[in-house]
Amino acid sequence: MSVVVVGLHERECALDLLDQVAVTDDDLDKSLQLLLDSPEISEAVIVSTCMRTEVYAVLDRFHEGVADVTSFFAGRLGTGGATTPDLEDVLRVEYDVAAVRHLFNVAAGIDSAVLGEGEILRQVRTAADRARERRASGPILGAMFRHALEVGKRARSETAISRGALSLAHVAVELAASAVGGSIAERRVIVAGAGEMGEGIALALESAGVSDGVVIVNRSEAPAQAVASRMGARSAPFGSFRDELAVADIVISATGSDTPVITAATVRDALANRPGRDLVIVDAAVPRDVDPEVGLLEGVTLFDLDALRLRAEAQMSARRDQVPSVERIVDDELERYRQLQRSRSVAPLVTALRARADAIVAAEVERLRGRVSEEEVERIADAGRRVMAKLLHEPTTQLKAAAGTVRGERLAEALRSLFDL
Repeated sequence: MSVVVVGLHERECALDLLDQVAVTDDDLDKSLQLLLDSPEISEAVIVSTCMRTEVYAVLDRFHEGVADVTSFFAGRLGTGGATTPDLEDVLRVEYDVAAVRHLFNVAAGIDSAVLGEGEILRQVRTAADRARERRASGPILGAMFRHALEVGKRARSETAISRGALSLAHVAVELAASAVGGSIAERRVIVAGAGEMGEGIALALESAGVSDGVVIVNRSEAPAQAVASRMGARSAPFGSFRDELAVADIVISATGSDTPVITAATVRDALANRPGRDLVIVDAAVPRDVDPEVGLLEGVTLFDLDALRLRAEAQMSARRDQVPSVERIVDDELERYRQLQRSRSVAPLVTALRARADAIVAAEVERLRGRVSEEEVERIADAGRRVMAKLLHEPTTQLKAAAGTVRGERLAEALRSLFDL
């Protein structure tokens, strides 16, 4: 049995490829089921964000299981499960300790375009919760992701890796502000999407002094209204997007749609109704929300995730100084995780050993009933249990300490043989 992570990161592949493999909320259930349909995959969690799509899985057989996860990615490219050179060159595979370390690095915020970003920790938690709710994850990935969340919290509380309000949402707002002259307090802004990223963008706009001029548009009106009410903004149905676009100065989009929601035709029509006024659009979504042809229109400035990443990189020097400290925390937590896993691996044997001891004490006590008083029976039973506990303490301590090693395997086999467990 192996734990693996297989996936793509925007740092290592083209955005077009990342777009195609991204798993949206709408197809998460189907994607998890496709993975679990493999006879080699017993648990699965999908972490799909604007920067990465990764599958964490527990495999019964390593090579066959990795092949099935790879076929899952190939299937999202429409290749019928056959890999392509582009995919083979950029698909990352880590297993066992390296897979756990990778997840801990992700949760700690040191494997992101924006070091220490807060969104990724929420996204890891959401991915774990959704896999658990759909019964796709089990005891192994459940424990692994719970520990990863602890690592992420510790990294942010004990270091300055997330000091300051730097996140993809804030970077998107800063990028838009720079394009319109530095201040957006008096600008009219459309936030397309009311999910986690959309809400983060709305909060970043509020921090930048914009609220009255913000409108939240979303296909489902209730989430848009909820986000808008929290910041004193306005919400609108997605059907009114064209009308809102005619008066907007800035659009920041993060809908999570499978296909572009902002087309060149839509923007061209809006520009015709607002001659002489430029428009800034920030596409913070994967898959892309904005047709790349929009950036070719006169009067439009379009920023995509590559632009967000470049701006974030320019602001990262202070946080980079914190990376060694975070890496030490990851090392500490990885060792603690491995110790916990080793203890869990021998827990059934320890339980069986103690159960055998309890059964022996119970059988001997039962033989005394009727020969001595019940009060004496209880005293003898209590003494027997204490003796057994003391006798078993050192063997179980040694077994737990050696778990996961060759010596541990020998001790475990000896106990099984000696006590017929």
